[in-house]
Amino acid sequence: MEPSRLGVASRAALSEGGDLARNIAAFAPRSAQQDLSVAIADAFESRTALLAEAGTGTGKTFAYLVPALLSGLKTIVSTGTRALQDQLYHRDLPRVRDALGVGLKTALLKGRANYLCKYRTEQAKGEPRFTSREYAAQFQRIVSWAGRTRMGDLAELDALPEDSPLLPMVTSTAENCLGSECPMFGDCFVVQARQRAQAADLVVVNHHLLLADLALKQEGFGEILPGARAFVVDEAHQLPDLASQFFGEAISARPLVELARDALAECKQVTGALASVQGPARELEQAVRTVRAAMDELPVRATRRRAAESLEVEAAFDTLAAALRGMRSTLEPLRGAAPGFDSCHARAKDFEAKLRRWRGPTVARAPVEIELVEEDDDFEPPRRPVAEVAVAADDSDDAVDEEEEEQAPAGPDSSVLWYELTARGFRLSRTPLDVAGPLAEHRERSRASWVFTSATLAIGGQFRHYATKLGLVEPKTLLAPSPFDWAEQALCYLPTGLPDPVVRHYNESMVDKLRPVLEASGGRAFVLFASHRALREAAELLRGGPWPLFVQGEAPRHVLLERFRASGNGVLLGAASFREGVDVAGEALSVVVIDKLPFAAPDDPVFEARLDAIRRSGGNPFRDEQLPQAVIALKQGAGRLIRSETDRGVLVLCDPRLISKSYGKTFLDSLPPLPRTRRIEDVAGFFAGEPLHLESSSSVDEDHYR
Repeated sequence: MEPSRLGVASRAALSEGGDLARNIAAFAPRSAQQDLSVAIADAFESRTALLAEAGTGTGKTFAYLVPALLSGLKTIVSTGTRALQDQLYHRDLPRVRDALGVGLKTALLKGRANYLCKYRTEQAKGEPRFTSREYAAQFQRIVSWAGRTRMGDLAELDALPEDSPLLPMVTSTAENCLGSECPMFGDCFVVQARQRAQAADLVVVNHHLLLADLALKQEGFGEILPGARAFVVDEAHQLPDLASQFFGEAISARPLVELARDALAECKQVTGALASVQGPARELEQAVRTVRAAMDELPVRATRRRAAESLEVEAAFDTLAAALRGMRSTLEPLRGAAPGFDSCHARAKDFEAKLRRWRGPTVARAPVEIELVEEDDDFEPPRRPVAEVAVAADDSDDAVDEEEEEQAPAGPDSSVLWYELTARGFRLSRTPLDVAGPLAEHRERSRASWVFTSATLAIGGQFRHYATKLGLVEPKTLLAPSPFDWAEQALCYLPTGLPDPVVRHYNESMVDKLRPVLEASGGRAFVLFASHRALREAAELLRGGPWPLFVQGEAPRHVLLERFRASGNGVLLGAASFREGVDVAGEALSVVVIDKLPFAAPDDPVFEARLDAIRRSGGNPFRDEQLPQAVIALKQGAGRLIRSETDRGVLVLCDPRLISKSYGKTFLDSLPPLPRTRRIEDVAGFFAGEPLHLESSSSVDEDHYR
């Protein structure tokens, strides 16, 4: 099929002698990048959906920015994190826009929690809530910055930690925002950011903001999405799991405490209000603490059914429900006295309804034996033998009024009710097991083109798994391979002699196989673990070695990465969160080790319920969910190794099931075509610069390596 006019223009801009080569230093034309850009341009022109895997180094950011800027269509680009959002908007987008010489308006839009709320900051002044001089000093810095910032984006405050307890005091949420009733509405940074986005041709958002808006949570910019004609979803592999959060609902400890404190803060505006509000506010805060204390003996994550087994927990929920009713009743006569009281009343009513929906009634299904096996019955991942699946029943509580029913998520029979505990808080969630329907519905309603791209979307070269999760029926697809010379730049080492991963001494054996690799490489390694327990055990085994050791949990993630880069020969031990978003180019990272195939433990309540739903619908949980999920996780981890055309490194895959089990081929076929070996001598030779005479992975018979 002939490319569209936009496709021809996009390829020209990215080709030798094109706009980007002439105007961006060090830009190197890549055929895979041009093919990707043409496919995206064609999707824009035909208003269709495209699912595209772009291997590391393809240059996918430029590949979608070029047609987006040349098309003239209002385009929304969504990235995985706020950090990537800032990088895209402040670094990549200006370079491409200037190189193309187009004068389109662009805007950066984040969720409201990223912007200073002037009203709440004023309310917080003089509050006796600062637990230390340090917090009081930080608050003064925020107040000083508030007087000179133009955008109100808290990312401008480098010294403010992401988990600072000051943030809820100086930002708003969808629940506590006063909207047009706010006395500072005319100067609102969120409103101004939305106005800039409305006027822009290209808007950079993140997945949380995009999904919040699609789910009509009013977190983002519902008035802007209808005008977009093209959507680009980068890091699209994250979207299905994130979407399940936004198409469900949750109630958690911190917003409940904030409600009590906000109600007290509003009393400054209304004479005599403190006398009536103080008691219910104190009772609500105490009720939240009571719930958390009662849940302390429960598992950290489990189903609603598990929580219901504890009489103490149920009594604590009763106390919380009564405290919310008391708060709502107290605020009812104060609603007209101040907009803030009206907002607090609405929040109390909303939380009361959510808690009622979460508590039940529930249908507790009989325990279901989930046989986590593939079709040839040779799969043995860690597992719990019995799944406790709790599925929401129809709400039948007469106390829930029609307005509350309308706010409840649709499709309760396909949701799972569960909770999660943190150090001092809790979260009660209702999560849909399948988001393909809602995602497809919103795409159809937009009448726009949608491009989903990531370095990890395909399983063995096929897109069926993610197409199904995203609700895409026979979408256009593209595999754009990495431009790297895998035969020269990388080696995949599969150690021999390792026991089955379920045996107790597996970690010791794995570390024994790892030591000669680290000796050959001189450290410079990431070691990625399937569990935190395995990580801690390996850390003890490796302590005292000749390489600086950096262990997840012993310092913040960004600090560990900075220290690792600076060390030059360090060994960093990390778990799942280090599989993504870690970019260490150059010799500092020359080895990536993966201890076990990253199968998700099936005792996660949502994952467990999803597996049960697949089985009940006649599917195969292993083939349809567990295997694809693990393949994507492995690809993410392996992708940390080679980040540029000059990188060299060894990928060490320790799990013997890659060779001994039939599904191992699916993992290996999904990786780039790295040469493979089972000999440690070849690893030493690779780092010594000796020429290796190995076949590429695409032509290897695995029996050769048994």
